[in-house]
Amino acid sequence: KGNGMIGNIYSMGLALQALEATRKFYAPRKWDCAQAFSVVFAHDYQQPMAIAQVLPALVGTSYLDVAGLDCAATKGVSPNRQLPLSPTLGTHGIPRAPIQVHYSITNTLQGKHFHYSTTVTVPSGSTLLQVMEVAAEENPQTFSFQTEQTSWGPYVTSIHGLAASTEDRTYWQFLSAGDALDEGVGMYKPHAGEHIQAVFSTY
Repeated sequence: KGNGMIGNIYSMGLALQALEATRKFYAPRKWDCAQAFSVVFAHDYQQPMAIAQVLPALVGTSYLDVAGLDCAATKGVSPNRQLPLSPTLGTHGIPRAPIQVHYSITNTLQGKHFHYSTTVTVPSGSTLLQVMEVAAEENPQTFSFQTEQTSWGPYVTSIHGLAASTEDRTYWQFLSAGDALDEGVGMYKPHAGEHIQAVFSTY
């Protein structure tokens, strides 16, 4: 993309591993290592799968190096545990300011076409999934949705009763200002006044 991003933020970990592991014998063209890593450094990774894929690249290794891993050296090492934050409180227990997020769902691809919009109020820092949950609570007949849990977090399988299908190659795509979101609904945090579009799409 010219700004260091390789695919999207989810693919960066494996892409960096692959480029680092193969750079000695496979170099179709020069790539800007520092620029790519600056994208990683600037992103707040919280998704366990994304972290697991980007960490090896950050320490200059790849999953290929697992065969030579010294397991004895990791004895006694345990991650720090932190208590989860309240969904309505910030890091110091201060209530988070409410924001309004515009949310719309659109289907012009299959069956009876529809387009619905709403504006919901959520605490700042809320995820898109929380925005969708509030919309569904306020108007379940229109904005109800279903998800399935994956190793990358919740994946939206159905909105307004219209389900994605691998056979039809359809899915629910989430956009902001016409651009696809670079994070999933469980991680993306809309800003005040942002318009999030869920569009039934094909690939």
